[in-house]
Amino acid sequence: MIWVWTSFIAFVLLILTLDLGVFHRRAHAVTIKEAIGWSAVWVTLGLAFAVFVYYAYEAQWFGLGAVADAADGLMNDGATAAEKYLTGYIVEKSLSIDNIFVITVLFGFFAVPPIYQHRVLFWGILGALLMRGVMIALGVKLITEFHWVLYLFAVFLILTAIKMLVVKTEHTDPNKNVIVRLTRRLFPVTARFHGEHFIVRAGAPASYESEIPGSIAMPDEVVDKAQPGTLLLTPLALALVMVETMDLIFAVDSIPAIFAITADPFLVFTSNVFAMLGLRSLYFALAGMVDKFRYLKVSLALVLMVVGVKMLLAEWLKLEIGKHFNFYLLALVLLILAAGVFGSQIAERRALSRLTNR
Repeated sequence: MIWVWTSFIAFVLLILTLDLGVFHRRAHAVTIKEAIGWSAVWVTLGLAFAVFVYYAYEAQWFGLGAVADAADGLMNDGATAAEKYLTGYIVEKSLSIDNIFVITVLFGFFAVPPIYQHRVLFWGILGALLMRGVMIALGVKLITEFHWVLYLFAVFLILTAIKMLVVKTEHTDPNKNVIVRLTRRLFPVTARFHGEHFIVRAGAPASYESEIPGSIAMPDEVVDKAQPGTLLLTPLALALVMVETMDLIFAVDSIPAIFAITADPFLVFTSNVFAMLGLRSLYFALAGMVDKFRYLKVSLALVLMVVGVKMLLAEWLKLEIGKHFNFYLLALVLLILAAGVFGSQIAERRALSRLTNR
């Protein structure tokens, strides 16, 4: 079993190294066309991995599928494992879209130049993968030893869905974020960008004048009087801190959602990894269009609710529909997301039509 984990992690590290060290070695503003192309690459990789999942679990390579899934008590053969992986991948991918809305606000607040946004997202997602790996390991252990935890997760998901539907989301002011305030208190922060660096020494030439509020950074006169050589955090570092913080918050919702589908650690981890790997490209592809998808948040809330209900009724669904009931869950999730996208497009066209007819 350890071989498959080692190989997968090595594969992820390889493609991340190629991504930053070869394809995005030079900082540049990512165009929508480039973002769509890379999004297609990441989605293709994520979907293609389902083929490996099918054959690995069907033949029980590396011991995969040899132990009953703690989420539903079923043995995962090739078809069942592929269904769970794809369902988990789609759910995690869709929930990660909500993250894009927040990242857009954060980059705007910190005035992060487009040329450096990819770098922040790269390291932010790398940190997010590490955090999620720890959370998944703890979650699997809890579910294996205390199956009733699944019902707590289910109730949590349903309540979160209701909150998303009825509570109006307000943009969070990073000035009030505890993590940012603590970071600012522990480390001196310059208000100036220094290329793609997260940390610089006092006296280093700035490359970009920041527009972020002065309360986030140390006053310029304090930074200017810092001893030469003193380590300073740049606005990029604060943006990275906020991206990591927000992903941790979103992970609290998304990790229980995947456990509604499977508690197999390999399926949980790999579906999360592939969903997160494409988040950067998806951000650049959708960042300028987030306001046009007005019903997407409603769709995401309904997905959470469906997943939570499925978690509560898993035993009954298994008896009534059969062991492949996750296939129907996958179809329902795709239908809800498609309805949100098409509904948003129709509403957008009607709004434009009203403006044109005035």
